[in-house]
Amino acid sequence: MGPPGQISPGAGSRRLIFGTLYPAYYSYKAVKSKDIKEYVKWMMYWIIFALFTTAETFTDIFLCWFPFYYELKIAFVAWLLSPYTKGSSLLYRKFVHPTLSSKEKEIDDCLVQAKDRSYDALVHYGKRGLNVAATAAVMAASKGQGALSERLRSFSMQDLSTIRGDGAPAPSGPPPPGSGRASGKHGQPKMSRSASESAGSSGTA
Repeated sequence: MGPPGQISPGAGSRRLIFGTLYPAYYSYKAVKSKDIKEYVKWMMYWIIFALFTTAETFTDIFLCWFPFYYELKIAFVAWLLSPYTKGSSLLYRKFVHPTLSSKEKEIDDCLVQAKDRSYDALVHYGKRGLNVAATAAVMAASKGQGALSERLRSFSMQDLSTIRGDGAPAPSGPPPPGSGRASGKHGQPKMSRSASESAGSSGTA
């Protein structure tokens, strides 16, 4: 036996083989052969085994310190399976069937209500999920549009004029004031020099 609260490897494997795999195989054979007697027998076993598995979830917490606790559980499963003791059939006919028959209507009503509540909860959380997804998509789109507008706004008019003046031709408007005077000042000596040169050439001739 392992430490308290821990299933020993041998006990776990034996319970898996005798409590689950062995009944599952013979349930398959009952379904294959369509033997109603065997089918009812194994259905009663699975009902008892389901209740036993549910109960041991709590007993493992409070009774794990009990000596030979896991060995007793294996012995109980063997008692359920034995064709001589017919433990599963005995428990089903004496306790489970009468209890379920007397409480069947209440159990059915509880299951229907639980089914309706679960469906309503599923629809509610589905709508909330869709709303959250739609809000996230709208926020992502607005953030992307805001980033694009900020990027476009970051270009100043000076940047745009610089970009426009890099490869653009010079403006063809009238020259600025004062440019004619400057050209006149520089152009007058050139004319006098050409006139004196023409006069000198005519005198030598």
